[in-house]
Parts: sequence; structure tokens; C-alpha cells
Amino acid sequence: MKELRVDHLTKTYGEKTLFDDLSFLIQTKDKIGLIGVNGTGKTSLLNILADKDSGDSGDIKRPQDYHIGYLSQDTEFDENLTVAEAVFQGDSPLLQAVHDYEVALVNLAIDGSNEAYQQNYTRAEEKMNKEDAWTADTHAKTILTQLGITDVSKKIKELSGGQKKRVGLAQVLIQEPDLLLLDEPTNHLDYKAIEWLESYLSQYRGALVMVTHDRYFLDKVTNRIFELSFGKLYEYKGNYQAYLAAKSEREVTERAQEHKRKQLYKQELAWMRAGVQARGTKQQARIDRFTDLKENLHQVKENGEVEISLGSQRLGKKVLSIEDGGFEINNQSILNEFNLLVQGRDRIGITGRNGAGKSTLLNILAGRLELTHGVYEIGETVRLAYYTQVNEDMDPNKRMIQYLQEVAEEVKQADGSSASIADMLERFLFPKSSHGTIIGKLSGGEKRRLFLLKLLIAQPNVLLLDEPTNDLDIDTLTVLEDYIKQFNGAIIAVSHDRYFLDKVAEKLLVFQGDGIISEYFGTMSEYLASAKEEAKHNLQTKKVMAEFQATKVQEKMIAEKTKLTYNEKKEWETIESDIETLETKLEGLTEEMNHQGSDFTKLQELQNKISATEEELEEKMTRWEYLSEFV
Repeated sequence: MKELRVDHLTKTYGEKTLFDDLSFLIQTKDKIGLIGVNGTGKTSLLNILADKDSGDSGDIKRPQDYHIGYLSQDTEFDENLTVAEAVFQGDSPLLQAVHDYEVALVNLAIDGSNEAYQQNYTRAEEKMNKEDAWTADTHAKTILTQLGITDVSKKIKELSGGQKKRVGLAQVLIQEPDLLLLDEPTNHLDYKAIEWLESYLSQYRGALVMVTHDRYFLDKVTNRIFELSFGKLYEYKGNYQAYLAAKSEREVTERAQEHKRKQLYKQELAWMRAGVQARGTKQQARIDRFTDLKENLHQVKENGEVEISLGSQRLGKKVLSIEDGGFEINNQSILNEFNLLVQGRDRIGITGRNGAGKSTLLNILAGRLELTHGVYEIGETVRLAYYTQVNEDMDPNKRMIQYLQEVAEEVKQADGSSASIADMLERFLFPKSSHGTIIGKLSGGEKRRLFLLKLLIAQPNVLLLDEPTNDLDIDTLTVLEDYIKQFNGAIIAVSHDRYFLDKVAEKLLVFQGDGIISEYFGTMSEYLASAKEEAKHNLQTKKVMAEFQATKVQEKMIAEKTKLTYNEKKEWETIESDIETLETKLEGLTEEMNHQGSDFTKLQELQNKISATEEELEEKMTRWEYLSEFV
């Protein structure tokens, strides 16, 4: 079993201590979720583990043959590479063989008559046989297909940001490293790809450390949780649910200990102030204890509750409506005779295929795009805020408190009272000491949190959210979800995050592509369950119909047929020996499988061969039955 050991790791960023004296161990098959408020150093820790950065002090120990794969938030490739060239980059002979083969295939597809391409393909095929890389190639293509990457001949520069992120994810998964480091792997994936990735990572043979906001994903994949908080690392066994229970117990214990410490401190303070005579050396220990208590008094630090209870502008009966709306871009239909009526307290979730036009609909509702045809109306009392996937331009030299004061000096709350901008910053997990920080020093996640706060203190009554879970930490998301519950206005949110949609959406618009949009009244989990049942039913119906048609065709052929053709006679001569050979092969594979122990990869490979052999044997038996009718 391979392991990576971290001892006494410390890292500072300017005047801020990201983490202090961290020590932990990562072993094979550990599935670790790394969580914490934005700005606590999650990405910095991943960069250090990936050897992209270094700590100020501390040691990281791992075996010499220990391979680490890292998916960062900002995936970078040579823009002139094809997808195949980018995905199959790696040092191992196996991966190089697959790389050369896939590139040779792409070149042959471009110009099949090119002799150089033909020779390259022949050499690549020989290399694949030598390295026995065919299984790896099949495995890689399965990963690419599941992540929605179908054209490996495209140049990287032709891809969107989301497509590049999926190429980066495919690249690290295909390498099958000892340790996978994944920074927000579910961003830019639709719900089908997320479900597949859940299953894949749950069975992954190596170790995994990932940063993600997706709480269902954390719950299904992880067996350990690392929480970064105020420079310290807290470790928990189990998945996300187990972490929530254990953290609650830890905080209750810490509060009790803090209370006892405060009481003792009061007693010692009274004693020190009393001016006890002749303290001398006998009392020195008590004086030292008082000093220690004073230094450690406020040892327990908490993120606090990110509570947003803001007022909002009155919203009339007429909010937003689209009648017979149409929108096309690059000859692709996004909306086709689309109708939408948004009322006062609607909670609408928008999900579905990537590239089907979800963000486009939000841009139309926000007035940034116009319908190709149809009518869009917005109510006179609507005060709209749009949380886009990309922040507005933020002056990096401006201080946080100035940035918010451009909107308001104070904020009216739901109970009629007022809160200062400083109060709002604190509620959003920005401590007082940071309010004067210039925006340029904030992490990407902290900028997103600040941008959201700016939108909310403007007190909108219609809120458009485009993938809000992509960059917000779990604590902030939890509060946003609670805010939406008490928000006295309409919410329309684009998201693939099942947990988020389950909590906030009462109605779903599911984008299927080519202008097809279906409505579903219920939660995201209920929709996915019903979609699976429907798909299962359709598959069974198609299977029954196919079997019925095949039987009819066969009956007709038998009725019309009187004797075997020449080729069928030749087939009949060898079919029994073919069946015997397949049966012997099946017995051998089954016996080999029984002696493999816990080698998951070999077991999976053998199972695939057994399934293929069984299918071939069944086809031969069916063929034998048919031919025997005419012998």
C-alpha cells in the first residue's frame, strides 16, 4: 500500500496564515473530501500536494514511483493540440502507445491515402500490441464518451471553457495515478456525467483528494473529510453526513471547554486584581497559569452563521413572461415557440444538457439578448439581480468595503431595522480585520462571495442565478439556500447541482437540446428517478418489439426457404466445432477468474471477456438451431 505523508506543513499568503502545522497521511483507497470556506487555502493545499507550489515549512514524503494526477480549476493546454494529443499526454509506455494510436487514427480520418499516415498507423498498431494497450484504449474511450467528448480531432482552441475542463478531467482519469487531486471536478458537467463520475471515483483503486461544493457527490464518494478552518485541519472518518454529525459534536464539546476556560479566567483575574500579599515563589505557578489562560481564552474560532435577512422591493402580480418565444444562434434552435410565465414567489430550476441554451435563457430574461421572435415582457415593479458565471469587472485596487458602499451605505433588513455594510461583510464571513483588504488580494471564491453580497444588498425582488454552486463554498451555499426560502420574490436558477436544486426549486425546466424543453413539477431527485424509470420502460418496450419483429422475419424466412445456400453449408460444417471451442474458452476464463483474488482491474477485464464469449456462444447456438431446420 502506497502512502503520502505530510508533516508540520505551514503556508502564509501575505499577512494571512492559510494553514499552520498541518500533519496527515493519505493511503491507497482513501477518498478524501477537502472542504472549508473560500479563502481558507483549499486550492493552495492541492497545489502543494501536486508540487505546483511549496509550503513555508514542513515536509511531504512519498515513494519515488508515486504518481499524482491534478485537475486544477484553470485547466491549461497548448491551444494548437488536438483533443487526442492533449488527453493522452503522459510518460508511461502504455499511455504513449495509446497516444500514438489515437493520433494516427485522427490523421487517417483526415487523409486516408497519405502513405506517411498509413505507416504511422501500422507502427502505432504494433506498439499497441506490444504494450497490450487495447484495454487501456477502450477504458480511455469510455471515459471520454461519458464526459461528452466525442470528437478527439478538434483543436483545443476550438473548445469552450467547460469543454476544456472536461478534457482536463479525462486526461487525469485516463492516467490512473496513485493520487488523484481534483479541484471542483463537477463544474461544467451535466447531471448524467456527474452520476457516472460518482460511480467511477467510488470504485477508483488509488487515493483521491477533491475539493467540491456538491454535497450529494461528497456523500456518495468520500470515506474521509478534511476541513480547513482558521489555519487548522480537522479530520473526520466517513462521508459528508458522518462529517456533519461529528463536527456538530466537536463544536458542542469545544464550546463547553471554552465556557469552563472563561469561568476559570474570571476567577484568576479576580485573584490577580486582589493584590494578594507575599505571592512570592509559591504563587508563581498560579501567575503563569493566569498568563496561559489569558493567551488561550478565545481559542475556539467559528465561521459563524452567514445569515442574510434582507428586505426586498414590492413585487406586483406581473413579473416575467415569454409568449411563443424563439431564439436561434449559429443555425441552432435554442427556444422554439417557448412559453414561460414567472409569478411572484416562483422557484424555478433550469437544468439539462450542456450547450442546450440554459444560460442563454437567463440572458434573455436579464435583457442582455433579444428573442428572434415572440414577445418578452417584464413587470414595472421588477427589480432584477443577475448572478452570472463570470464576475463583473472588479477594480483590483478598490477595497472591499468601498466596493459595497457604491451600492448602499446601509441595508434595510426584513424586520425593518438597518444593518451597516461592515455588518453585512461579517455575516458573509469577512472578519472586520479584512474589510479594508483590496480586491486584488482576494481568492477567486472570495470575489464570488463579495459579488453575490453586492447583488443582494441592492435588495432585488427577482433573482437570476447562473451556476451559483460552481464557485461558492458549502457554508455560503447553505445560507443562500436558506435566504431563498424566505426571499419574498421570484428565483430562477441554472444549475446541475442536485442538492441545490432539491432545496430551492419547485419546478424544473429541462433543456434537451434543439429547442426541446420539458417541464417537471417536483424536485431534481424526483425528476431523475422518474427519468430512469421511463428510460427503463422504453428500453423494455423496444426490446420486446425487436424480438417480435425478429421472430416474424425468421418465421417468414423459414416458410420461404427450402434448403441451405452454399455459404450456409460451409458454415454448418464448422459450427459445432466453433461452439465446442467457445465452451472450452468460457470454462478457461471462468477458472482464471476464480483465481484472481482482489485484482479489480484483472477481474473486470476477465468479466468483460466472459460476457463477450457468452454473447458469441449464444449467437452460434441460435445460428445452429436455424441451420438445422434445413439439414
